[in-house]
Amino acid sequence: MATPMSRLLEEVSREHFPNPPATLEEIEAFERRMGWKLDPDLRAFYLHCNGASLLRRPDSPYEFFPLSKIVRARVAIRGKDDDSRGPASMYALCYVRDSNYVVVDVRRQVDRRYPLIDGDRETWPNLEYCTQIARSFSEFLEQVLRTRRSLYWLGE
Repeated sequence: MATPMSRLLEEVSREHFPNPPATLEEIEAFERRMGWKLDPDLRAFYLHCNGASLLRRPDSPYEFFPLSKIVRARVAIRGKDDDSRGPASMYALCYVRDSNYVVVDVRRQVDRRYPLIDGDRETWPNLEYCTQIARSFSEFLEQVLRTRRSLYWLGE
């Protein structure tokens, strides 16, 4: 029986633009380098595809980074790995048009999943405005695939 995440990944392969999968060795090297472990959703995604473009190519509204391109959100958004540029526990997973990002917060988990945050360049790092956009990677991916909208604000 297929899990919800496996159905989402099948759709990514069938209708979008996935990269080849990451190896277990690449995932383990990433986790050692970063000092945190991928949650079950992210692990499944990266074992399925090491990054992906969703909806169209080129100019995809959602560019999920390969493991080698994941950096702290403060580096991706503000260009410097410094506490004044944002929390050290947040990492940019996906580029979303106009220099915005989908960010994972690795300092907390709910049901073993990391929440995803709006990495809006204009309001970063004021976390009052950089709100949670999904409880998990699978929830976010499902929203993108279900709505098939190229808008960042999926819920509106």
